[in-house]
Amino acid sequence: MAGHLRDAGVVLALLCAVAVLLLAAVLVRQWALHRRGGVVECSLRALPADGAPGPWQLGVGRYKGDELHWHRAFEVRIRPRQVIHRRGLVVSNRRAPDPAEAVDLPPEAGIVEIRNGDQRLELAMNSAALTGFLAWLEAAPPGFPVDLS
Repeated sequence: MAGHLRDAGVVLALLCAVAVLLLAAVLVRQWALHRRGGVVECSLRALPADGAPGPWQLGVGRYKGDELHWHRAFEVRIRPRQVIHRRGLVVSNRRAPDPAEAVDLPPEAGIVEIRNGDQRLELAMNSAALTGFLAWLEAAPPGFPVDLS
């Protein structure tokens, strides 16, 4: 009986160690993303051509030249989940969140619908981050086709 308890204790200790290591990896990744600057809290959801919009995903956007790299907030992955290119980007709608979706978004969030190539996405950010996003789009170099409809 004591051997089984000791084995269960070892398994529990290993599970706790793995959980602590994963948490540490997420925190180090967050620190590394924020350390470089140009990072804003930004939720994202896909708008498929057929069907209902996907769920809002909490994350951060990081401006990197003519791209906005979007990373999920709580994951270990270093590469961005979504890369939004400024060239050819179309902002097709700007709105406030409806009450049902406001609970999933940052306070005072504004939502922009964008088309990035064949993708349709919505980004939700606070008003300062949204102003910065629109300024980033408007600051595109001459010859960049950006549409702020």
